[in-house]
Amino acid sequence: MTRVWALVAVAIALAGCGANDSVNASAQIRCPAKALAGWQRLANRVQAPVFCPAWIPDPLDGVIGSQWNNIDEVSRDRSYLMSWVWQETGPGAAGGEKHVNLRGYPGRTRIPKCVNADSKQRSLVPCFSDPRGTIRAAGLTATVFNVNQDADQWHVLYAWRYRGSLYTVSEHVAPPFGYSKVRQNLDRMLRNLVVVRPTRQ
Repeated sequence: MTRVWALVAVAIALAGCGANDSVNASAQIRCPAKALAGWQRLANRVQAPVFCPAWIPDPLDGVIGSQWNNIDEVSRDRSYLMSWVWQETGPGAAGGEKHVNLRGYPGRTRIPKCVNADSKQRSLVPCFSDPRGTIRAAGLTATVFNVNQDADQWHVLYAWRYRGSLYTVSEHVAPPFGYSKVRQNLDRMLRNLVVVRPTRQ
């Protein structure tokens, strides 16, 4: 009987590993057709899995190369930054900004260092800091960071590790969205991230 329970325990452990490895498989969430080609090219370019957003705040679309995609950057170390922004300004306009960043650091799990924008000495600090707990969704466990640097300054950022790499999604806290709404948006984005793996080695 002891052996039977041991086999059951092993089976449960293996099932858990499979669930964690297969992000969003059970929910049948897919990378939108209009976005898939761009994320596939990115995965092939960095030779690592990337996370396509199946949901992103309207009118942003998560399509690499679209009118809202203001940053499409891959560094020599294969880390990448994809950014989408919408702004409304001018007389008579309600005003506001929606800004979302997705990052990946293939082959690295440590938080990178950035120049401290608030320091006159140009000191290096962690790019993401002030952790405020974790969020679990779709097989991922993300840490919430409230103080961030570089393109993520004034953003709330979620960071997680997947297959030996660090990934993040962040959103700017600015009208029309306050902190609570940004957290709701990030929760929804985390639930709707889809892994796109490279098709060539």
